Amino acid sequence: MKRTSFAGDTCPVARAVDVVGDWWSLLIVRDAFIGRRRFGEFEKGLGVAKNILTDRLRKLVAAGVLETIPAADGSAYKEYALTNRGRGLLPVVVALGQWAACEDSGFALVDAKKGKPARLEFRSEDGRKLDPNDVRLVPPAAD
Repeated sequence: MKRTSFAGDTCPVARAVDVVGDWWSLLIVRDAFIGRRRFGEFEKGLGVAKNILTDRLRKLVAAGVLETIPAADGSAYKEYALTNRGRGLLPVVVALGQWAACEDSGFALVDAKKGKPARLEFRSEDGRKLDPNDVRLVPPAAD
């Protein structure tokens, strides 16, 4: 069954799901955040079939989420690095992890300077902490 493309949809959520809406893509992005950069590292860490991994990496590169760069060790291998667009997915990955309460999974979000636990949260424009019940999505105005 062919998947429907949302690439041209007016909704930004639909367009985002078109890029990272399957589990392998999000898990690849998660692994890139924890420092995996080579095909073999993704393959071993995820236990994904080579053909699926190849396809997802190609799509993430084409979408500007990852880029291929020369290997840090100077070898002939290429590595995959998050782009600015890819790094913008960090709140998505963290929010999914917090929602699933995966703190016991060994993955944690920490303050890079102090090494202390950090959390993703909503803040109002004036700085007040907001609960998910205190916010709502507003659809774009109809033309």
